Amino acid sequence: MTDIKKFKRILADVSKPARYTGGELGEIIKRPQDVSVRLALCFPDIYEVGMSHLGTSILYHAVNSINGISAERCFAPWPDMEQALRENETALFSLETKTALRDFDIVGFSIGYEMCYTNVLCMLELGGIPPLSRDRGDDMPLVIAGGGCAYNPEPLAAFIDLFVIGEGEEALPELIALYQNCANRNDFFAKAALLNGVYIPSLYSVLYNNDGTVKHILPDKNAPRKVLKRIVKNFDKSFFPSKPIVPYINVVHDRVTLELMRGCTRGCRFCQAGFVYRPLRERNTKTLIEQALECIKNTGHEEISLCSLSTGDYSQIGNLTAALSDTFTEKGVSLAVPSLRVDSFKGGYAKRLKDVRSFGLTFAPEAGTQRLRDVINKNITEESILSSAAEAFEAGISSIKLYFMIGLPGETLDDVLGIAKMAEKIRGIFYGIPKERRGAGFKLTLSASCFVPKPHTPFQWEAQDNVDTLKYKQQALKEALRPVKGVKYNWHDAQLSMLEAVFARGDRRLGDVLYNAYRAGCRFDSWKEHFDYIKWQKAFDDCGIDPAFYSARSRSFEETLPWDITDTGVSKKFLWEEKKRADTQAATPDCREGCTGCGLMEAGLCK
Repeated sequence: MTDIKKFKRILADVSKPARYTGGELGEIIKRPQDVSVRLALCFPDIYEVGMSHLGTSILYHAVNSINGISAERCFAPWPDMEQALRENETALFSLETKTALRDFDIVGFSIGYEMCYTNVLCMLELGGIPPLSRDRGDDMPLVIAGGGCAYNPEPLAAFIDLFVIGEGEEALPELIALYQNCANRNDFFAKAALLNGVYIPSLYSVLYNNDGTVKHILPDKNAPRKVLKRIVKNFDKSFFPSKPIVPYINVVHDRVTLELMRGCTRGCRFCQAGFVYRPLRERNTKTLIEQALECIKNTGHEEISLCSLSTGDYSQIGNLTAALSDTFTEKGVSLAVPSLRVDSFKGGYAKRLKDVRSFGLTFAPEAGTQRLRDVINKNITEESILSSAAEAFEAGISSIKLYFMIGLPGETLDDVLGIAKMAEKIRGIFYGIPKERRGAGFKLTLSASCFVPKPHTPFQWEAQDNVDTLKYKQQALKEALRPVKGVKYNWHDAQLSMLEAVFARGDRRLGDVLYNAYRAGCRFDSWKEHFDYIKWQKAFDDCGIDPAFYSARSRSFEETLPWDITDTGVSKKFLWEEKKRADTQAATPDCREGCTGCGLMEAGLCK
């Protein structure tokens, strides 16, 4: 445990010390004599971001509900805290008991974004744990990881002992129980490899072709050839934290979060989450209302957020918003709704939302022209987009956010400029409504991210636009939007998006690049003020690796992909067929209208 005098001295020199103190309402601390296995749940970003992550909250409370097992939290220290820890020769510690990471039995990371990878290495080393798996023996904690990035675990293969592929609520307790009954690491690895959803990099060898592509991924001993993801099949009965921790400081999502459903049936061809989180599973409206009441009672939060990949697709969304309105409006509790499908926004939905919230609405058209929306299988029309905006304005909502992507496969400059034309039409709709029937102050926020080809999607084989092309398109859109008053335009850093693509589709050889970049001082790469592209360039040069090999290169169907070792249940053949349908702008219907044959049924993951 960290020396209390040293702890106070450290906190006196850093910004926002409440990031590291713990002690919040809802925190769980178990007596050492009651615990046989201690787990550190690590999130590779700052407290404000990690405390907004529902997955970490679910795992924290699920593990702590088991007798004899404890879970404690640790977040990435801001650079001033990292410096203070190093200067005071103090290891990174947990919030609950101020225990150094090296003194836990298991250290687990939830990793949802590739540009957090350097933070993972930093947290390990600061915690007194060698970053490289090969340097850790039986006296060191087991280092595990899960989350969206685990679907391609290879760039982190040198650093993580074990990956959980898929949903962790049931898999993590199984792993902990197995850990309790194994004599050593090798014994544990041999048995853990037989569990569904477990990938252990050290049990696999990778061979490469002369052109640098992967030739074979060879499992050792009894390790499976492919690791099928884990899912929670009875989602309505799955674990939900009814007493979430209440932070002392403002966090990104300072509210109660209700997870309506998991999975998505739409099949947008760029969307990794839409494919890897299949099949669709919903919670009952009654269950959600009960969860909301319990959480509000236990936390005192004044806002409820509806969480899912496509909230408007929840089958009982009308009944749910009506019930939440009836239950919470008079209690001063508002309702936040994330990005919506425009074609699910109808039937007085806007009016109901206005009753329980005073914010704007967010839609994700993704592309500025119908042709490109057909390419990506975003089965919505411009008429739907404009009519949804009109309904929102008629309900008194004057602030709208629209999400787009730049650099999508098959995109032309006309597609990019189509975003500006859509913005102009939406502005015209707002001012075409009589003043007495619309809100005041038109505000349209356009956010344009750069397309990143992701594993386990139909676009996993596509090349990403190079950085210069992305920057050219961003500037062209900026100029086209200049005459449209009331519009705010945000865009993503093209260089950062290129690196995201590199690590999204990378293999084990990137481990050296990652380690070099970390040693050069790369941290918090997703934060604009800390991202240093020059250091990354040097790391690639020093390793003799061209990042364009991973980002700007298209693949053939025959190529072995680094992430072929993980199996989402959606077949590679189906994804390739979807890619070919994109080439002809052919739509694939929502699978609720009839099975599209994606492979989940054959994998036993869908009824």
